[in-house]
Amino acid sequence: MSTDWILNFVNAYIVPFGLKIVLALVVLFVGLKIVKFLTNKIGRKALSKVDSSVGAFILNAVRVTLNVLIVIIAVQILGVPSATIIAALGSCGLALGLALQGGLSNLAGGVMIMLFKPFHIGDYIISGAGEGVVEDINLFYTRLVTVDNKSVNIPNSALSSSTVTNLSVKETRGIDIEIGVAYGTDMQKAREALIDCAKKSSCVLDDPAPIVFVSDHADSAIKLVLRVNVKGGDYWPARFELMESSVEALEKANVKIPFPQVDVHMH
Repeated sequence: MSTDWILNFVNAYIVPFGLKIVLALVVLFVGLKIVKFLTNKIGRKALSKVDSSVGAFILNAVRVTLNVLIVIIAVQILGVPSATIIAALGSCGLALGLALQGGLSNLAGGVMIMLFKPFHIGDYIISGAGEGVVEDINLFYTRLVTVDNKSVNIPNSALSSSTVTNLSVKETRGIDIEIGVAYGTDMQKAREALIDCAKKSSCVLDDPAPIVFVSDHADSAIKLVLRVNVKGGDYWPARFELMESSVEALEKANVKIPFPQVDVHMH
């Protein structure tokens, strides 16, 4: 009698639930394999013409969504009501949202960067959070390489909420070299010396032509500015060259470069 009761219990409850567990595991295993195949093979091929950062974001979003759906289907096979699953997911999402507020803001910033594309990999950017060449853009951080070869990871929330200057959008860049000359200097002579200095540089472009103008009447000097245009990749070599050669050009032209001084009159 006791044996019949056990057999009836096993046939009525254990066997059906065991079959559900096996079926749920099969659906979970096969489903995750299919999702991996779809995203790695078909998805990458379909998004091959899309920007690499945007494509990676889309693939990750699709992969996570499909994996969640597979898990929900597997749990439903076990007999858990869909309302219970949705409530549990909502509670988990709320808890994660409160715990990862900074991470979610970085994620939102990454989405904004990928959608509006204020900069791309390889661009030189300047922001309040740092400056350098963009080496990588992911969902949470953007990695820059500085001019002294340091790797800097900047949260996407900081970049998306601040002013970003992209120096790689235009093919050319302007350079202003400011230098002071003494009061009483022959301006035409100083101007010709600086223009000739700029024209001797292989980096300086002829169009637009270099110009020199007075920017300020300072306490101890008249401030002259040599303005030239160069290709984007020649900016720093040209700037360093002109900073040195402009001083040499003025010295050869016998133009005095004064140092700050104060005249004191005693009565």
